Amino acid sequence: MGATEQLVTIAAVLLGALTSHVTTRSTERMRKQHELLTRWDDKKLHAYEGYIDKIRSSIFLAVQLYEHREGIHASNKSEQELTLELSDAGWQRGRAFERIMLLGGDEVVEAAHQLNAAALEVDWQADGKVPGTLDEWRARNRAVFRAINEFHDAARQDLGVQGNVTGEKHPERDLLLPPARSGRDEQPWLSERG
Repeated sequence: MGATEQLVTIAAVLLGALTSHVTTRSTERMRKQHELLTRWDDKKLHAYEGYIDKIRSSIFLAVQLYEHREGIHASNKSEQELTLELSDAGWQRGRAFERIMLLGGDEVVEAAHQLNAAALEVDWQADGKVPGTLDEWRARNRAVFRAINEFHDAARQDLGVQGNVTGEKHPERDLLLPPARSGRDEQPWLSERG
C-alpha cells in the first residue's frame, strides 16, 4: 500500500471519527435541551395547578364569609375567624402568583394578573371592604370564573396542550345556583366550571 493510499485511509478514519463525535455531541445537546424543557414544563404545570388551587380556595372561603356576613348561611366560625382564613388564603394565593411570575410565559403572566384582580374584588366584597348587592357579588364571581378559564387557556398554550377551555366548542357557563328557598332569593353559592 502506497503512501497516498495510507493518507487517504487515515483521512477517512479521521473524518469518520470527527463525524461520529459531532453527531454524538449534537444528539447529547438535543437530549439535554429536551430534558431541560421537560423539567421546566413540569415545574410550570405544578405552579399553574397550585395557583388555580389557591385561587379556588380563596373564592370558596370568600363565599363562606359573604354568606355569614349577609346572614344567608351561618357558619360555625366567627366572622373574625373567617376573615383571618380569607386573609391567609390571599397570602397563599400571592405566593403562588409569584411562582407564575417566575415561570410563566407572557400570556400566562398577563392572565394571572387579570385573575388576581378579579379574585381580589371577590375578597373585598366578601370582607366588606367594598359594598355591593347580591347581583354585584354574582357579577364579581362570574368575572373571576371567566378569568380562571382565560388563565387555563393561556397555561395550556404555554405548555403546548392543544385546545381551549373557552370558545365555540365551550360556551360560557353561568354560576350554578340552587333553587331559591322559601322566603328568600337565590343563594349566592358558587359552583362554576373553572
